[in-house]
Amino acid sequence: MANQSYEVKINGSGIHEMNALIGVNGKALNGNGNHHKAVKGIVCLAKQKSCRQRWNIRPSEMSINTLNPIRAIVDGMKLTPNPEKPMIALSIGDPTVFGNLPTDDKVLQAMKDAIDSNKYNGYAPSVGYQKSREVVANFYSCPEAPLEAEDVLLTSGCSQAIDLAITVLCNPGDNILVPCPGFSLYKTLAVSLGIQVKLYTLLPEKSWEIDLQHMESLIDDRTTCLIVNNPSNPCGSVYSKEHLQNILSGEPCSPPGHSCVLYLHDQVFPGCTYQSMASLSSDVPILACGGLAKRWLVPGWRLGWILIHDKNQIFGKEIRQGLVKLSQRILGACTIVQGAIESILNDTPQEFYHRTISFLESNSEICYSELSTVPGLTPVMPSGAMYLMVGIAMEHFPEFQNDVQFTERLVTEQSVFCLPATAFEYPNYFRIVVTVPEEMMVEACTRIREFCQRHYRTCSQDSNELDQ
Repeated sequence: MANQSYEVKINGSGIHEMNALIGVNGKALNGNGNHHKAVKGIVCLAKQKSCRQRWNIRPSEMSINTLNPIRAIVDGMKLTPNPEKPMIALSIGDPTVFGNLPTDDKVLQAMKDAIDSNKYNGYAPSVGYQKSREVVANFYSCPEAPLEAEDVLLTSGCSQAIDLAITVLCNPGDNILVPCPGFSLYKTLAVSLGIQVKLYTLLPEKSWEIDLQHMESLIDDRTTCLIVNNPSNPCGSVYSKEHLQNILSGEPCSPPGHSCVLYLHDQVFPGCTYQSMASLSSDVPILACGGLAKRWLVPGWRLGWILIHDKNQIFGKEIRQGLVKLSQRILGACTIVQGAIESILNDTPQEFYHRTISFLESNSEICYSELSTVPGLTPVMPSGAMYLMVGIAMEHFPEFQNDVQFTERLVTEQSVFCLPATAFEYPNYFRIVVTVPEEMMVEACTRIREFCQRHYRTCSQDSNELDQ
């Protein structure tokens, strides 16, 4: 078979021309059918090879070290839903997916008014408009933890707020204390920056309270940050005032300088009191991160904030200046949403919050009640947020090696997708997002029950099957 080489040229117009040189024994045919040596094509290929050998483009260490555990787990799963059953995704922490939890009309009108005003189409200061910062400060300020506009930085969602908070407090080689199970973004951000993550344990039997003894055992002279997530993703737990005080009085929050980063999430069920950690702190400096996403049900609007609580000026000017400098790397917070924030915070009716929270609580109770009677499962009732964790007694499901295989097969047989808690570095659990419509919540629980009844084995059954 004849060898074929190509000569690629670019003419004066920037258009590629390709001449095929079909050669036999080192010779080629020109356009007139005459043979000549294919020297030109060979030289071109040699030059290309030489160029490739000289180039050595490598990805940065930061990009190599960046990994989202959820994506690493989910992307590797074999998810083939049962074609006879419509898919019910209980894995996505986005309250807008099913359309049953719209934001309030006042919130939408605030955005429309901001657009129509034509005042917010340009660049804002990197830390946000002064007026918008003042509005957020007033909304969250309380006598025990007063805030002013200078104590607020506006960010592109809560994710950027967490990024800035970790980055301003930590250097490569430092370590941070992170809850387990906990929001995977903390580790993604820290590890990419060369910061070590130490996981402290949460206790499911105590409604996911922190194992304070374990947390304190992790501290060394390179510990620079303690992350407390309250209410919790993925657990939905809400810490009591007493527990928060125990955290603040413990070794992690003692000099010489372990700071707290608190991720705010204001969705707390009726009858459960939410206590701000900042309102309880007499001296521990706190960077509190929050945003519009979950409370106002608009995660795509990408507006978050950092609240700087530092009564005794322990942070000093340096941390504040560091946050400002980091915010200047990317001008993140959407200006239109900044223009609407005053009306969003001040004009949203209380009925909207009450309706949302009541729905989440009702769905959580349905899920907890239904799954509590399923052999092999142990749900933990949440007190807030939009998540519920369910334990799997893997010894009673011998067909599956772990929670990933369990949830993978649940999709295959029942078309119900729950996120395996291995994604939160807490195996043998799965997380359910309770934002789906009520009828879907009931249907999903029914399917999970059928799945477990099919695969559940008692210890005696296991022994009998082995003997046979």
